Amino acid sequence: MEKVDVIVVGAGAAGCFGAIHAAENHPSAKIIILEKSNKVLSKVKISGGGRCNVTNVISDPVELSKNYPRGERFLKKAFYSFSSADMKHWLEAKGVKLRLYPDGCYFPETNDSQTIIDCFTTQMKRFHIETHLHQKVVKITPCENNHWLVETDSNQYIAKAVLFTVGGQPKITGFEALNSLNLKIIDPLPSLFTFNMPNESIKELMGIVTEHASVKIAGEKWSSSGPLLITHWGMSGPAILKCSAFGARILAEKGYNATVLVNWTGDLKAEACLRVIQEQSSSNKLVVNAPLFGLKSRLWEFLLLKIGFSTQLRWSDLGPKQANRLAELLVNDAYKMEGKTTFKEEFVTAGGVDLSEIDVKTMQAKNYPGLFFAGEAMDIDGITGGFNFQAAWTTSSIAGKNCLT
Repeated sequence: MEKVDVIVVGAGAAGCFGAIHAAENHPSAKIIILEKSNKVLSKVKISGGGRCNVTNVISDPVELSKNYPRGERFLKKAFYSFSSADMKHWLEAKGVKLRLYPDGCYFPETNDSQTIIDCFTTQMKRFHIETHLHQKVVKITPCENNHWLVETDSNQYIAKAVLFTVGGQPKITGFEALNSLNLKIIDPLPSLFTFNMPNESIKELMGIVTEHASVKIAGEKWSSSGPLLITHWGMSGPAILKCSAFGARILAEKGYNATVLVNWTGDLKAEACLRVIQEQSSSNKLVVNAPLFGLKSRLWEFLLLKIGFSTQLRWSDLGPKQANRLAELLVNDAYKMEGKTTFKEEFVTAGGVDLSEIDVKTMQAKNYPGLFFAGEAMDIDGITGGFNFQAAWTTSSIAGKNCLT
């Protein structure tokens, strides 16, 4: 039985970063990471198409926290301790140069996730942090002298503190190591996913992107906006992914069958859209040849045909009823969602250890001193744009700092 100061469960983004921060704040501590697979930082490796969107330019805690469907209030407090600006400075201090893109996302200048992995593994070697692979943790229990017993499928360890960072789990069985503890754990379910629309002909336009669209689920008041991509199975892109994140539990309850409403103008109301349409009334151009709101010509023609407009119709011949129909379609276009497609390698989940169980100042379990949590093991998830990684950096840095105090 091996005795150490800190055991980190999981060698993902939160686990490795938490171990490094524990070592930075407690340099004499013996720290080990237990990982059930045969590699470390596997999700970092494939994230962002292998480029790794490490964080976002938004650094104000209030604004930053708005990008989390679950965990907003919790993270708003945590971000005052370690924000995206802090992560940027940390990486740059380690020699990692970042590049900011127009959408606010930071990537390593190399555009290679291996740069981040190399940075982390270098720091882990520097602090002599050991990583034990093929060690699936099956049970975590408190024991005498305020220590913790951590059992894997082949070994046992004793530690002063445990940092639980298993990431997003597809099923609640991923938290079975905590079964002996009285912790509230919320059933996990997919958060970021695309919408399958098998019976919608818009799929024929696969590859077309609309830069400014707004999406909502019929019957719900909230909406999400951003680029929308038409795919061979339905719809994707930031607008759809955001909608799936904020609507994760609602869509799950509906069995992933729902009416999706698209506003192709971005955020205009029907009245404002109608005014733009009426402004074209003096034009003798064919409506089909004069797309509005930056829509691609093929999509524009598809929408016109959807409401029965002739391709020979001119703007000057457009009647009031036709103008109203076009305006209504552009701001409230309905499609039937029948299923989802989850990114299997980069899946993000809603659910995990309930945040009411955790002290936001330390990331320690309120009722179990010495047990800490970080990353997606908690009921926290963000939208696309580097936000899920930032939640991991923030929570694991706080946990690492406080794990032996």
